[in-house]
Amino acid sequence: MTLASKMTEEEGALNTLLAGYAAGHLPAPLHGLIAAHLLMKPDNRGFVEAMEILHSEKIEKVAPSPLSNRDKMLNQIFSQPVEVPKERVSSADELVPEPIAAFIGSDLNQLKWRTRLPGLKEYARKDPSGCEASLLWIKAGRTMPSHTHDGTEITLVLQGAFSDGNQHYARGDIAIADGEIDHRPKADEGEDCICFVVNDAPLRLTGPFGRLFQHFMGY
Repeated sequence: MTLASKMTEEEGALNTLLAGYAAGHLPAPLHGLIAAHLLMKPDNRGFVEAMEILHSEKIEKVAPSPLSNRDKMLNQIFSQPVEVPKERVSSADELVPEPIAAFIGSDLNQLKWRTRLPGLKEYARKDPSGCEASLLWIKAGRTMPSHTHDGTEITLVLQGAFSDGNQHYARGDIAIADGEIDHRPKADEGEDCICFVVNDAPLRLTGPFGRLFQHFMGY
């Protein structure tokens, strides 16, 4: 795959995600990732707004249908206890956008990080949708083990930057990888790289020591 074709495919995949976000079809972790991206980099807001307008026009054309058991449904809704949102006290306000902070529910310094490899630690959460959302903290200059994916991996850079082949991703950028890509991302020198990652399937390490690392990392 050439660099140009990879960039074109990644742009197409990102547009698909943005359209899914506008339609409200994304699982919660991925919805939060895209919302954070739009806050951090406004470049794609126009595209999302246009998609939202299209969806609203479609809804307006749908013929209304009567609700059965309307009163019963309303009683069930209003009888549910009201959850008061937790106040978020975090020293990472400038680092972690609200859509992700709301999903994580804690300051970065309070999370139970798990060391995966020297220079790499992770905080992971499973979502009922089947997706796994993770924060990765990669030491500056550290290279990740070679790996591919059994599904799709969506990565949003929160701090620092990393290179993946000939492409470079900085704060607010989204990287998309799937089973056709075998890569070895490397964090930039000078600043640790922190990313929010959503996977719909486990990654698979490759290379001569892939199986050994796979066992060690617990994937």
